[in-house]
Amino acid sequence: MAEAAKAQEQTGGISGERLRSFIQRIEKLEEDKAAVGEDLKEVYAEAKGVGFDTKIIRQIVRLRKVELEKRRENDELLELYKAAIGMEE
Repeated sequence: MAEAAKAQEQTGGISGERLRSFIQRIEKLEEDKAAVGEDLKEVYAEAKGVGFDTKIIRQIVRLRKVELEKRRENDELLELYKAAIGMEE
């Protein structure tokens, strides 16, 4: 009897219980991610409701993730490219 249970758990060298555990953890994280996504939508909607431009807020959030030196590099390169195509201010 124990051999039959072990054979079910180990199919093709795969531990069913371990695989099930990974799948359950992934499903839980996907649920959490969806909840966080909804929370973010609400915050952006609230910001928009009081007059802020959410596109600009998203840009700022994205920029704040980039290190200062890398951000400066990107800004300089952007200015160089704009000048090269005649978009100087």
